Amino acid sequence: MDSRTSNKVKCELSQVLGPGGTRPVWKHDSKSVYVHIPFCAQRCGYCNFALIADRADLVESFLEALARELQWRLGTEHPPRSIETLFLGGGTPTFLSLAQAERLVTLLRKYFVWDAQAPNHEWSVEANPNDLTSEAVAHWSELGVTRFSLGVQSFRAAKLQLLERTHRALDIQRACDLVRQHGRQLSLDLIFAVGDETLAEWESDLRAAIDCCPQHLSTYQLTYEKGTQFWNRLQRGLLNEADQDHALRLYQRTREMLLADGFEHYEVSNFCRPGFRSRHNCVYWSGRPYWAFGPGAAGYIDGCRYVNHSSTTTYIKRMALGESPVVELDNDGDEMRAREYFVFGMRMLEGVDLQVFADETGQNWECLFGDQLRHDLEIGYFCRNNHRIQLTPTGLYISDTLWPNYLSSS
Repeated sequence: MDSRTSNKVKCELSQVLGPGGTRPVWKHDSKSVYVHIPFCAQRCGYCNFALIADRADLVESFLEALARELQWRLGTEHPPRSIETLFLGGGTPTFLSLAQAERLVTLLRKYFVWDAQAPNHEWSVEANPNDLTSEAVAHWSELGVTRFSLGVQSFRAAKLQLLERTHRALDIQRACDLVRQHGRQLSLDLIFAVGDETLAEWESDLRAAIDCCPQHLSTYQLTYEKGTQFWNRLQRGLLNEADQDHALRLYQRTREMLLADGFEHYEVSNFCRPGFRSRHNCVYWSGRPYWAFGPGAAGYIDGCRYVNHSSTTTYIKRMALGESPVVELDNDGDEMRAREYFVFGMRMLEGVDLQVFADETGQNWECLFGDQLRHDLEIGYFCRNNHRIQLTPTGLYISDTLWPNYLSSS
């Protein structure tokens, strides 16, 4: 970069870090990194993520843009930053060729090293079952990946076809076998309440997932997001949205089956074998900061949230011109950060300790949302054990409807 571009970038970076690049009073330094790899072979009808489909020709330009973003965010005068978790999400990171994956990792190693004081670091990569050949799993493992997160969604052919997934149950089983053979951790994502899916059909998906011996399972109800193909088809009557009472029964059955099999339910949508929580995602839910890079990536540094432009081509162009990729910058102050800390923390089954809340945020919960909290305790959505507030089973099932009351100051 020339000096004019470098100065422009430094100015924009100072806006992300706060006035003058100073740090607000906040308790933690970032030990986690998210990198968004926006490429997929195709866009599934339900997907509203920041991605670009069938554009392998843009990968090299993306890697060059990512190198520029890393340089202007982190600089080159400092030694690599010490981290504990790294998450390569997407899109589909395994869409990259093995040579491109190696180039990506070489780039990241210029800026980040594993914290020597925190053994057992976690490095996750999202993957499609179709991409995980023996050579691919071996290569990603040799690069240092410790955890593969597979977008399985279902094991049933009809459901996979409806969700526009290109893999089949045999592909999933083969990919899971390869991950286990290389001694990596395995996480599976599943979607429930798809169309007219019955309880028995959902149970069959859960049993098939358990049989793959994952350390981690994430289960999500199908949602119809505006702008997606599924939303458009729903509006035209070409798709059926599951009845919410039925979706609740599927969710309740998920808990029953996984808890009976020894899984821990530790977050609204996430289950794991003991000791295998997603450490990176726990950073989000516990209100700790994290770096994020790539198109559509959302980061949280020094009490400020930022979001990059979601268009891959625009992101590439902006970085080539030395312009900031940031399109949203949220520096609403300590009160909003405290509210977000509470809401994210309450997604965890262990809930929020109100004394820790006060220490971490410097805010008084009573002044922020005392009346609302007492109301939800009385109704039975929350329970209280000394200073700790947790969701009850009743609250757990409707938790997403509760959080707007805690994020609003009105």
